[in-house]
Amino acid sequence: MAISRKDEARFLGKDEAALVEKSHHPDITSVDDKELSSTIKLIRERRDRAREIGQRQRREMRGKAKPQGAKAAGDNAGTKQKMAVLAQALKRLNSEQTRRQQLSARNATASGMKRAMELKAAASAPKRPSSKTADKGMKAKPSKKNEQITDPREVGRVSQQIKKAQAKKDK
Repeated sequence: MAISRKDEARFLGKDEAALVEKSHHPDITSVDDKELSSTIKLIRERRDRAREIGQRQRREMRGKAKPQGAKAAGDNAGTKQKMAVLAQALKRLNSEQTRRQQLSARNATASGMKRAMELKAAASAPKRPSSKTADKGMKAKPSKKNEQITDPREVGRVSQQIKKAQAKKDK
């Protein structure tokens, strides 16, 4: 549930209200990154302190802890509201910090892509043939197989002829 700025001011002290005011929309865009980080740190510390006080007050109300002040805490509703206000402010600041980081990452990627395109355009074009005909191409690699002197069919024909001639002679 959203808490109005008027209620925020009621639950917070002056210094905390000034910190939380920086987390609202028009003011959050004018804060630089370094100040944003320090504001996040301060609000986180204040939220954690409010959480601890709320836990202590709950223990005092149940009778589990001794009272810190003159009398035991009877209610911790104000502390709960203060913690809720600080938690919402912290959430706004964290989302703004994330948005800025994503924006800077996007800009870095875009500038890297532009640089790559410039380098690609500046690179010399690869050498290509001036016509569509093939060049000399690859060199032939000599075969390591033994070279045949005659056709194997010729060898068979001649040996058959010799057999026939010998058979005639033997008759």
